[in-house]
Amino acid sequence: MTDETKKNGTDASENETVIDLDAARAAEDEAQAGAEQVAAEPDPIALLREENEKLRDQMLRLAAEMENLRRRTARDVKDAKSYAVSAFARDMLGVSDNLRRALDAMPEEQRTGDVAGFAEGVEMTERSMLAAMERHGVKQIAAEGEKFDPNFHQAMFEVPNPDIPANTVIQVVQAGYVIGDRVLRPAMVGVSKGGPRAEGPASAE
Repeated sequence: MTDETKKNGTDASENETVIDLDAARAAEDEAQAGAEQVAAEPDPIALLREENEKLRDQMLRLAAEMENLRRRTARDVKDAKSYAVSAFARDMLGVSDNLRRALDAMPEEQRTGDVAGFAEGVEMTERSMLAAMERHGVKQIAAEGEKFDPNFHQAMFEVPNPDIPANTVIQVVQAGYVIGDRVLRPAMVGVSKGGPRAEGPASAE
């Protein structure tokens, strides 16, 4: 083999080595690029989990809103039923007051003969009216003997009396009424002044 032939063989071998190295680098770069691309692409399972969590959160919020709406609607319907008769009941209180005034104007000693029959009829009418109003949620407020409660009572005057606990309702000038949880009309009362303080809140009868 001549020197020139040997030289050509060596050059060819070196060229092949260079080509192999370039190919290896290219393959490595391609593999790295592919790995980076795979890493950059989002995980489909993670995406599905995230979407599922969002939908679940929206569903829970919607369910809570629907429950709140249901409760508000039920409360509004209940209030409408309870207070629909408020205006009518308030007008009827004036009739009840007049019946009571008529009875108070007839002392027991004068209730004889026809007057006794008339008084009995007025009492029956008053009881019937109060019972009818109570069936519709209108109740008379307990007052006499109760502790004064500004939520239910309106003080008209004070009476000094050391034998009765202070702030005790000792006289009812005009009966009060509630409808449901609302005061339709406070009871107008006289309150004791002096003595130990009364205890116990007022309530509807």
